[in-house]
Amino acid sequence: MTLIPIYFLVLFWGSRERRVRASYFISLYTLFGSIFMFFNILYLYSKTGSTNYEVLLEVDFSKLESRILGLTFLLAFAPKVPLFPFHIWLPEAHVEAPTVGSVLLAVLLLKLGTYGIIRFAIPLFSEGVLYAVSLFSILSVMGIVYSCLCAIRQIDLKKIIAYSSVGHMSVVLLGLLANNIEGLEGGIFQMLSHGVVSGAMFFCVGTFYERHGVRSLKYISGLAYVYPLFAIVFLVFSMANISFPLTSSFIGEFVILMGVLNQSFWIVFFASTSMVLGAVYTLWTYNRIFFGNLSVLSIYLYKDLNTKEISLYSFLLFCLFFMGLFSYLFFDFIHYDCVLLLERKLSAYN
Repeated sequence: MTLIPIYFLVLFWGSRERRVRASYFISLYTLFGSIFMFFNILYLYSKTGSTNYEVLLEVDFSKLESRILGLTFLLAFAPKVPLFPFHIWLPEAHVEAPTVGSVLLAVLLLKLGTYGIIRFAIPLFSEGVLYAVSLFSILSVMGIVYSCLCAIRQIDLKKIIAYSSVGHMSVVLLGLLANNIEGLEGGIFQMLSHGVVSGAMFFCVGTFYERHGVRSLKYISGLAYVYPLFAIVFLVFSMANISFPLTSSFIGEFVILMGVLNQSFWIVFFASTSMVLGAVYTLWTYNRIFFGNLSVLSIYLYKDLNTKEISLYSFLLFCLFFMGLFSYLFFDFIHYDCVLLLERKLSAYN
């Protein structure tokens, strides 16, 4: 249901000729994962005579069945997270999609993968998920490090944020796979936080693109002189992107790493590089855009934030700090469901 609209959104409203390649990437990677799920559903129907979710929750699968089904369900959702090495489609799609398409991808579509794991993979095939935790934790750590290193080398603003999303969603997956309440709650909270921060960052890139028609760091510099208000807004969202205290991202990633620490020190050690390397490419990007020599193009197109943009960014800033300062409201809301989900997961382990 989501693949068809985003396919045409990128194909018809993309900004460059590579939009055709990007739309095919989205389709192929999604269908690659869906094929596993399709045959799994057929198998479940042939075994139980039903595809009703409530009925399937009561079915006792054998250890082998649960492991195979759990692993293939995780593979089905992996391209949507996106998990390394199934992430190739995301930078392409973000670069070619219009601003609205990039925001939809970051805020909604990336959450379908992690939602599917929470909703289907863990409750139905807890034994299989536990069996695959080590593999997917390693892939998540590789995705974190790889995406940060790739982001440092990019000059396209959308690609920088896209690789940043790969790293942040890999951290979310680490939390969901941790066998404790901190990791699970932190992963769900970080899903919400990432939607706010990443969506805001893509809106910021859209603001640049509307004024200049370019997203490359080679053509943008010294904008703090002519866009002082926008420079402040972009700085706040950039700090949130590297999990600065008082922001929602700090709470989410801190709780996730605290939960994963109970499982493995080394996974936390390598996952923490996302904060260090994230600060490198985020601050470097901000410095290139807003400081240095003022480009002539920026002078001729002087236009700080308008009323519509101020309203949008004000709402996003409110969400960002509200989640950061009153995070306990969200944790209290999801705590009971997370306890039930964790009990089901650990009962399979025992």
